[in-house]
Amino acid sequence: MKRVLFTIIVLFVSFSFAQEKQDKERQLALKKANNYVYEGNSLVGEDDFISGEMEYRKAISENPNSVEGSYNLGNAYYKKGNYDEALYRHQKAANNSTSKEEKHKAFHNIGNVLMQRKRCREAVEAFKSALRNNPTDDETRYNLALAKECAKQEQENKDQNEDDQNKDQNKEDQEQKEDNKDKKDQDGDNKEDNKDEGDEKEKEGDDKKDEEGKPKDEKDDEGKQGDKKDDKKQKPKPQQGKMSPQQIKNLLEAMNNQEQKVQEKMNAEKQKGIKVKTDKDW
Repeated sequence: MKRVLFTIIVLFVSFSFAQEKQDKERQLALKKANNYVYEGNSLVGEDDFISGEMEYRKAISENPNSVEGSYNLGNAYYKKGNYDEALYRHQKAANNSTSKEEKHKAFHNIGNVLMQRKRCREAVEAFKSALRNNPTDDETRYNLALAKECAKQEQENKDQNEDDQNKDQNKEDQEQKEDNKDKKDQDGDNKEDNKDEGDEKEKEGDDKKDEEGKPKDEKDDEGKQGDKKDDKKQKPKPQQGKMSPQQIKNLLEAMNNQEQKVQEKMNAEKQKGIKVKTDKDW
């Protein structure tokens, strides 16, 4: 039993010594971190930003949760115009802060950075967070009023830009509709022109038919008429008071035949000794 009690006492004492050692190391780290921050502030005050930044980083290395190191490094970046890095450092300070005063300062500076970045609505929320931790700070209240006005103007500009974009879009849509309408009308005119041109060509074709030929039905009629004309040419009809060559030929042949018959009859009569009458009998 005594041995067990002794063991417990030894463990308790060892734990106490270990805890004390850790506390001493923590205190030493905090002291070193504060010294680095102090040195960094001096260097930045002398416009030696690079050396000051190195000291702040040493402070954060000694104590990653150092609010002072992050806060002052953020201020240094802010003065140099590196707002993105400044915002990151002040957010770290706000997250690591344990007192309202520390949180108030961190959120106040976050609001200032956001104002520089033209992120006014976010700045409004940052200044409100700062006032929650210190409602009596007139500077924060003044900055909040500026942020609200900036956010209002920002929203108006956004609305105006949207209206302008909508107007431009509507204008483009209207112009597109007009272009489509003009194109449609032009296509309609082209179709009318093509139709007129076709009608003119058809008319020209009809005019040429008298010279070059006629439709099939008319050609057939003309063919039949042509055949009749050929027949008439082959068998010409004599005009009144005028004999055709064929009639003359036939008449001559008939006369020759008649004359030949008469001659043969006369020869026969001579042979018989009968007188032939030269006058025609009535």
